[in-house]
Amino acid sequence: MKTALYASTAILALAAFATPAFAQSRDTIQIAGSSTVLPFSSIVAEEFGATFPEFKTPVVGSGGTGGGFRQFCEGVGANTIDIANASRPMRDSEREACTAAGVTDIREIQFGFDGIVFASAASGADFALTPAQVFKAIAAKVPVDGALVDNPYTSWDQIDPSLPAQPIALAIPGSNHGTREVFQERVVTPGAEAAELPEGLSDEEIEAVETTFRQDVVVEIAGDYTETLARLTANPNTVGVFGLSFYDQNRDTLKVATVDGVSPSLETVASGEYPVSRPLFFYVKGQHIGTIPGLAEFTEYFLSEGVSGTGGILESAGLIPQPAEKSAEVLAAFQAQ
Repeated sequence: MKTALYASTAILALAAFATPAFAQSRDTIQIAGSSTVLPFSSIVAEEFGATFPEFKTPVVGSGGTGGGFRQFCEGVGANTIDIANASRPMRDSEREACTAAGVTDIREIQFGFDGIVFASAASGADFALTPAQVFKAIAAKVPVDGALVDNPYTSWDQIDPSLPAQPIALAIPGSNHGTREVFQERVVTPGAEAAELPEGLSDEEIEAVETTFRQDVVVEIAGDYTETLARLTANPNTVGVFGLSFYDQNRDTLKVATVDGVSPSLETVASGEYPVSRPLFFYVKGQHIGTIPGLAEFTEYFLSEGVSGTGGILESAGLIPQPAEKSAEVLAAFQAQ
């Protein structure tokens, strides 16, 4: 397996990588960040440790995309992480924080795609949602008869008779999660627009409407998706926001809603038909390459066809693979820095 998965990237010119900025005092790759990327990264870490016994198995933690970037940008050295997993691109403000702390060699690795789904108990009602309906369920203030009022809806069928006569309860990712930002951008913001907010609102007022959620029926989850799943188990009426890959791992207990009439799947996300999808990333601290053993090799192994490509081990775990040409482009950029 080692030869099959690694042959295309085995010849490296390590001299091309950045000169190590600190003496080695740690021999295990440290990874933290996105809970969406967590299961993929954990699988690759285990396979990497088994395939390359000369390196220790990387340690993978969670903490959300934002939390991972904060740890990543704390500085350079053995007391800082080597890789930040992310379900969104790094922001300019985060790059500035990294630069201020001396982290100047940041290598972005896009490795595939995921969809964001609305999942509920498998034994419950079916949901066919639109962004406008989700906005009307979640927002603290909604338009009614041309005016913004405190959200009056207590059950889904009050929003639209086509929806289940079920109490509204939502578990969404906290602000530390990349999933939250995609949820905001791809669902809540277009949902507010489709709900026809009153005319004359300022940009600041519109933003406040789009980002201020109810406290009575909305729970924001700072932890990983297992905490969201626990909420659904405790209250079967809850609709949770998950990554598609996590849903795939829990199909026996969950069902997903359609969004704008499209069911989330590997095919509809890859084709762009499903409206709530995003690329997945991890970020490598280039200044740790050559000092933390296996960091370059782990990155190349992750991008190999047998791992994250079509038919690879991550596709069977729910990853939507990106085109091989894109992975080759990402790998070339990584090696060229």
